[in-house]
This record gives sequence, structure tokens and C-alpha cells, in this order.
Amino acid sequence: MLMFHEFYIGTLDMVCLNFGVITLIPKIVVENPDGEEPRASPPHRQHICRSGGCRGTWPAGFELSLALFALVGAVCYYTGTLIALCMRADGSVATYPDVGQLAFGAAGRRTVAVFMYVELYLVAISFLVLEGDNLDKLFPGAGVELLVASAALTASLVWAGVSESGFGGSGNVLNLAGLPTSLGLYFVCFTGHAVFPTIYSSMKNRERFSQVLHFSSVLCSLNYGLTAVLDYLIYGDNVQSQVTLDLPSGRLYTKIAIVMTLVNPLTKYALLVAPITSAIEETFSLVGSGSARVAVSTALLVSTVAVASMVPFFGFLMSFIGSFLSVIATVFFPCLCYLKIYRAKGLRRVEVAAIVAILLLGAFVAITGTYTSLLDIIGTF
Repeated sequence: MLMFHEFYIGTLDMVCLNFGVITLIPKIVVENPDGEEPRASPPHRQHICRSGGCRGTWPAGFELSLALFALVGAVCYYTGTLIALCMRADGSVATYPDVGQLAFGAAGRRTVAVFMYVELYLVAISFLVLEGDNLDKLFPGAGVELLVASAALTASLVWAGVSESGFGGSGNVLNLAGLPTSLGLYFVCFTGHAVFPTIYSSMKNRERFSQVLHFSSVLCSLNYGLTAVLDYLIYGDNVQSQVTLDLPSGRLYTKIAIVMTLVNPLTKYALLVAPITSAIEETFSLVGSGSARVAVSTALLVSTVAVASMVPFFGFLMSFIGSFLSVIATVFFPCLCYLKIYRAKGLRRVEVAAIVAILLLGAFVAITGTYTSLLDIIGTF
């Protein structure tokens, strides 16, 4: 019974980390040559559409996107297993920075820590942006922003298709211009590698980590895929940047979906910023000071709110996180650390070739996706 409980908790941790971005899966904003404006959306989204002309679309083609989504999911699952193998090489390894230190010494530890904390910080900001977008949908014009959430969201989407518009949406077969942005967002969906070592080291039976990783990856993939397919079949090229923005206003199921979406980030925000807070406390020797710890946590919260208010472009921000930070954390660090740690023990050529191919894919996404997402963000100001 204990082993089942541990398996359940470990799986739940991984699933909760990844389900936070389910609302953005179906769509990115891309240029619309026809100048067609989408349906009503929050003020900053309307500004984007008016200034550049935009249209909802599945960026790289519906079928191709699903194939790429599956590819990214498989890659992230494999790199997750590489992290577990790196940790098994030394029993003292307990965190992601520890893995970096085991492979590349103190420099590796600092590098991994910096990218890990920046990624967690930006994901926390994106959750606040998500909160604001959905509050605007739930309470239009209001000045005050006031595993179940994801299921409720998907169920609401199914009901919207059945009772409202049906499943007759259509879209472009292929749009290569959206490929870099799509890949970046797909990597965000499966990010979480930064806390895999923490989950691994906290398990009593660490041999079950692979089962936890496999089960949670399959569960996330199915939920993401179902949500994406449903939204695209219902709205086609008119799909917006977040699933909840597509649902008709005023309906009970829409309100349920939005409330569940609002609850989701709130339950994970503390989990994301906790490692950052701990690192600051350790750096400045504030571990035993209660008031200082409260001050650090408050300052961190205020800073994320401030940044979120300045960059309220959820899809673009998540694309940047996925293309740059998530690719580094989920592709480059696991692969490079694994090669460095196990090089002396000998690696099969097939394994090395697979890792090199994954690194090349990561380099493509990091370069093209980061460039595209930065242009999108800059273009909205």
C-alpha cells in the first residue's frame, strides 16, 4: 500500500507540474495575411490583433502538429530517464544542480541552477498572466482580479462542441512559419525536468521512478492531445491562444472551466517558486529567520506580478520559455550530463547517435523558436 501511495504521489507531482499549460495547447497567434480579426478577447489580445493583424491557427498544420507533439513527448520522456540514470551514478545526488555538479563540477552546478531558477520564475509569471486572462473572461471589465481542473476543462470543451458549434472546424494543412513557435510550446508542455531529481530522491523505492515517469507522461500526453484535437475540431482556424477564451461567455460550463483553470495555477505557484525562495534563503543565510523568509517570499511574489503586468502575452511568453529555457533544461542538460558521466563506462553507438539527434533537434528549436518568440513579444509593444 505504501508503494502504491508513493507511486500515486510521484505521478501526481509530475502531472500537476505539466498540466499547468493545458489551456494554451491548441493555438498560437500568427500573422494573418487576410487581416481577419478573431472573436472578442482580453484588451491586450485585441491590441495585438489591431496592431499586427492576427488570426487563430494551428501553427504547423493539424496533422503535422500532432506528430511533432508526440515526438517532443517521446524526447522529453527519454531525457527524463537520462536524469534518473545520472542520479543512480551517485547516491548523494538529490537535486538538478547536483546532477550538473556530478557531470561538470562547480561550473555545471551554477549553470544548471541559474537556468532552472529562471525557468521556474518565468513559468510562475506565465501562471499569473493565465490568471489575468481568464479573470477577464469571467468578469469582463472588472478592475479587481479575483487532475480535477484539467478534467473539468476538457469536459467543458466537449460540451461546447456538442451543444454549441459542433465539430466542423477547419484550418490550414500546413503553416511552416508557425513551426518554431509550436515546438517551443510543446516543450513547455513536458517541462518539469528541473524537479525530477527532487521527486526521485524523495521516493522510498527509486526503482519505480521509471514507472512514475512513464505513467505521468502518457497521462499528460492523452489529456493534452484530447484537448488540442477537440478545440481544433470545434473552432478550426478561429481557435484562440487559450482554450477557455474560445468557450462562449455566460454559459455555466464556461464558468466552471474558467474557475478550474484559475485554481490550477494557484495550486502550483508555490511549488514553482519554492526552490527559488530556498536558494535565496541559503545564499543570504536566512533559513532560521521567519520574518526574513516572509519578506523574501513577498518580494518574489511582487516581482512576478510586476513582470506579468508588463508582459501579458501568454502564448508568446510560454513559447519563449519552451524554446529557450525548457529546451535547455529538458534536452541539453540531461543529454550532456549523461554523456559526460557515462562516457568513461562506454556507450553504445546507437545510444550516442540518438542523443546527438536529440541535441540537434533541441538546437533547432532553441535557435528558431527563441528568435521567433522574441520577435513576437517585441512586436506587441
